[in-house]
Amino acid sequence: MAMLELRGIRKSFGAVPVLHGIDLEAAEGEFIVIVGASGCGKSTLLRIVAGLETATEGRVLIGGADVTALEPKDRDIAMVFQNYALYPHMSVFDNMAYGLRIRGLPRGEIVARVRRTAELLGLAELLHRRPRELSGGQRQRVAMGRAIVREPKLFLFDEPLSNLDAKLRVQMRAEIKRLQRQLAVTSLYVTHDQVEAMTLGDRLVVMNQGRAEQVATPMEVWREPANMYVAGFIGAPAMNFLHGRLCEEGRAVDLRAGPALPLAGSPAAATDAEVTVGIRPEHVRIGSDGATTAIPLKVDLVEPLGAENLIHGVLPSGEGLTVRAAECAPLPGATLPVVLPAEQLHLFGTDGRRLRLAHARTGVASAQLWA
Repeated sequence: MAMLELRGIRKSFGAVPVLHGIDLEAAEGEFIVIVGASGCGKSTLLRIVAGLETATEGRVLIGGADVTALEPKDRDIAMVFQNYALYPHMSVFDNMAYGLRIRGLPRGEIVARVRRTAELLGLAELLHRRPRELSGGQRQRVAMGRAIVREPKLFLFDEPLSNLDAKLRVQMRAEIKRLQRQLAVTSLYVTHDQVEAMTLGDRLVVMNQGRAEQVATPMEVWREPANMYVAGFIGAPAMNFLHGRLCEEGRAVDLRAGPALPLAGSPAAATDAEVTVGIRPEHVRIGSDGATTAIPLKVDLVEPLGAENLIHGVLPSGEGLTVRAAECAPLPGATLPVVLPAEQLHLFGTDGRRLRLAHARTGVASAQLWA
């Protein structure tokens, strides 16, 4: 178990920059998830930590030691790959034991480690089998077991669940979380799946085009996204975005879609400033309840999900809005009154960065860039 530090990591392939100065500290035993769309640089960053890629600039420290120039075998790390990378001609036992044999450990210790890890992963009855005789979930467990038996300072996971079906991914997520807590090994996990990221990570690194847009706990990222990219990427379905303009000395926002909405805990800065208003589908309320700020939503599509429905519609402004509702299944073409609660609104400036609302008693204008 060791602390991981990344200091000013930059990477370019020729004249093309792919990482733009990544700084990160992972405490001992912490589970960090790097999440982002394909091509954002997350796997490249993981490979730099592993020593499989060389950073153009910056340093990698594991347990306080600078390992930037060390070969992968000298970094005391273990990596679990997307495609399992198992030796097809070897048994489960030999696949798990291979790295220990290369290191020259005594046979008795190798057998003890492999059997102990196999019990931990529910593989004890499968040690004699070959990879082709295993299911996808079992192969993934073997790949994890091969990493665990090494007892490394650092675990690295490169989208390890992407080849599994949806049900098995859910099961393996829980398994990985349980094992990481039990082993208390510092872990760096790469995924493009934001549900995986939210459920697994102690903290998230949300990547976009080679930059870390936000580093925070899953709930901080969900409740207080640093910018529109993070707000739109984290959350399923994605946050709704509507055009607005501050009014009433910044105490309200005027939407193209309907009446002005009061802002919680204002006043805000410059009246008449253009903003983007964000609200998550689960926070949109159906029914006017006598509210003067209800907006008509013309239903376009309803997606039934069993316990709830996703209602997609169009506002009078022509902007789309998605609502997550538990007990409402309107027909396409129907019109529903919807309310956007003030306490659930997110504001973003023209540069896409989050604006926060300060209370009037602070004497500070409420529309400020999120630090």
